[in-house]
Amino acid sequence: MPVARRALRPRPVAASVSCMLCAAVLASLPAAPARAGELYFQAGLPGVGIGYAHPLNSWVGVRGDFVTLGSRSETTTEEGIAYDARLKASRGALFADLYPFAGGFRFTLGATSNRYKINLDASGAGTTINVGGTDYVLGPGDGLAVEVKYPSTTPYVGLGWGHHASSGLRFSLDLGASIGKARLTVTPRGQLAQPAAQADVDRETAELRDGVGKVKALPQISFAIGYSF
Repeated sequence: MPVARRALRPRPVAASVSCMLCAAVLASLPAAPARAGELYFQAGLPGVGIGYAHPLNSWVGVRGDFVTLGSRSETTTEEGIAYDARLKASRGALFADLYPFAGGFRFTLGATSNRYKINLDASGAGTTINVGGTDYVLGPGDGLAVEVKYPSTTPYVGLGWGHHASSGLRFSLDLGASIGKARLTVTPRGQLAQPAAQADVDRETAELRDGVGKVKALPQISFAIGYSF
């Protein structure tokens, strides 16, 4: 009785040879060198701070930093009114650095988490201020408060030099801006909060919007010194 024979399938010789060649080529390639991270300190606008940069290759790197101006108080004049001003300024950021020429020059894209706020307050019994074209003599409970607040999260675009793959001491420069429009809020108190003063407060608010309220970007001009490890 004839015995059925199972047809033999041809071995995929070409595929096997290709895999062997790929494996041989990959094994022969040198291992990618480890990229040194950089710890850096920076100063300028928008403040002083610390950051960490890590180049992924000759073309791309990632960074994160935190900078601050702290809190400051001073007297300033806006639209003819003397205000007691308080500034709070700090921000954290994540960046992607793109090196088009595989050197130190780069373009930077990223996002910033901001805490930028300016509070202005005009008050003081016996003080005369001009609000919207009308003079007001302030009493103990009278005043005008202005808040300028920057968005909490904004995109960042810029260019610069440095933070690329190199060793030892590093210097870098950043020029750029966080893009976003400031929000302005005006709060009158006492006689300035009465209906008779509303038109003057509205005119003063419009003038402020044409001034400090037109801020649409926070610039960055900073220098940094770092060391790779």
